[in-house]
Amino acid sequence: MNLVAQHRPELPATQGLWDIFCRVIDNYGDVGVCWRLAADLASRGHTVRLWLDDPQPLAWMAPGALQGRWPGIGVWAWSEASNPQVVQALAPAQVWVESFGCELPAAFVAARARALGEVTPPVWINLEYLSAEGLVERCHALPSPVMSGPAKGWTKHFFYPGFTPQTGGLLREPLLSERRPAFSSVERQAFLRSLGLQDRGEALVSLFCYDGAPVDRLLERLRAAAQPVHLLVTAGKARAQVERVLAGAAGRNNHLQVTFLPWLSQTDFDTLLWSCALNFVRGEDSLVRALWAGQPFVWQIYPQDDGAHRAKLDAFLDAVDAPMVVRTWHAQWNGLAPWHIDTPPPVDDALQWGRWARAASRRFSQQTDLTSQLLAFVASRLAPSTQ
Repeated sequence: MNLVAQHRPELPATQGLWDIFCRVIDNYGDVGVCWRLAADLASRGHTVRLWLDDPQPLAWMAPGALQGRWPGIGVWAWSEASNPQVVQALAPAQVWVESFGCELPAAFVAARARALGEVTPPVWINLEYLSAEGLVERCHALPSPVMSGPAKGWTKHFFYPGFTPQTGGLLREPLLSERRPAFSSVERQAFLRSLGLQDRGEALVSLFCYDGAPVDRLLERLRAAAQPVHLLVTAGKARAQVERVLAGAAGRNNHLQVTFLPWLSQTDFDTLLWSCALNFVRGEDSLVRALWAGQPFVWQIYPQDDGAHRAKLDAFLDAVDAPMVVRTWHAQWNGLAPWHIDTPPPVDDALQWGRWARAASRRFSQQTDLTSQLLAFVASRLAPSTQ
């Protein structure tokens, strides 16, 4: 029996019961987003069954999740969703969330459809990837009728995270707007000490990136900064790349110090972003968390073979009103423009970068967050059945 199957409590629903499905494709961003959504819902009094085909990232991302120690959240093995006996024994959820086009197991849909019969079907959400492109506003909340199979006649709805009020918004837990401004220098020092670090006045820079990032160029620019830099490298692909570069580096200078971090929980990762003067982030989840940190950041978008990521990156930079220096760094970091050796590192232009990052954080924090919008949408879909 697998680890998740040993800890699969059937939790009582308080406000609502949600089934969230997630396939871990690569890089952990998908499970990171789904876990944050599950945790946010649970903190608001809802109950979540999170179905995963690879639960192991939660061992470090959300310690205690696999042992059932997060109130309101049960982690379930994806394979069990195809077991009719397991599914039929569960209380029916009011909401299904099919994340990132993962497609629900056919056996799960069939078992629930048979059990429900003529009863109102669940609100079925197809949670899409985050984008700032125009199609997000056009497609957000559109219905997608189920045309065949045991759920024929039911309806899915697309739900698009985004950066405008006409989209589904961004994941942001209710207390974040209070916790972030209250983060003190004393708390920062305590956090750094918990990682075995001492703040000696260097510019702290975090690095979280995909394979293929121009890490060698980055180290060159950081070594050329006007002030000492301490690079904090996250575990996984970022560490592997930096280690390769350092192994072949000659004449290292003491202007740049490098520390390799352990795997961090989501809470510690957020605190890392708050603690650094500059953050290099990747994918969807860490981009949003960098935005809420209000610190200068450079985003590595997931590269696509057809080059579609260029338009997506440009749309994002437009959405956040990025100044030219920010656009230049993003283009270079994503391999979309030649690397200029004289491009100053962001830590040498802290005033402009900081002003931009804080303004973007404030602006988007004024919009309704994704979970609140999801709850409102679900309530609107369930309302007719309660009249």
